[in-house]
Amino acid sequence: MTSPAALPTIVPGRTALLAMDLQGGILPLVPDPDALVDRVKGAITDVRAAGGTIGYVRVAFTEDDWAAVPETNKSFSPLAAAKLNHHEDPATQVDERIAPEDGDIVVRKVRIGAASTTDLYEQLRERGIDTLILSGISTSGVVLSTLTDAADRDFRVVVLSDGVADHDQEVHRVLLEKVFPMRAYVIDTATLRELLGSA
Repeated sequence: MTSPAALPTIVPGRTALLAMDLQGGILPLVPDPDALVDRVKGAITDVRAAGGTIGYVRVAFTEDDWAAVPETNKSFSPLAAAKLNHHEDPATQVDERIAPEDGDIVVRKVRIGAASTTDLYEQLRERGIDTLILSGISTSGVVLSTLTDAADRDFRVVVLSDGVADHDQEVHRVLLEKVFPMRAYVIDTATLRELLGSA
């Protein structure tokens, strides 16, 4: 966790919380998914109340998307071959407990990171966003990929330690404690609430 003295000032109008891959087919892959959704829901409520932006990222495929996945892609070629995660499948929709509202950003991706196959960054820049708060599944997947890419693009990145989850608890721990702090601020949802309250 980032020490209180090192925490950045959060300017809500320039901040977006991203809820990533929190969809029916992925939530069961991590421990205690209901508690995770509850914590992310609370963070979404806090960011909305402060005047920040909420963005949703989901992974889902059309028939053309499946056809475009080359066999060289180790992660996605088996998924495409099995024709999994169709974009109209209920399992690929954002969990209804944290469903998007009018004015939110919603993107559909076909790779691990939130932005490599979407217009997410363009939408964020149009709104003047320079700070991203990351939540979602999995810590070693979309969170790691998006964090690295966003940091390289000069966004200030914050990771919610209790708003992300992974099926591998040791990988989850190492990322939060050793890897992420080199590129991002790592805080919990209670600390986020405090930062927003002092903004």
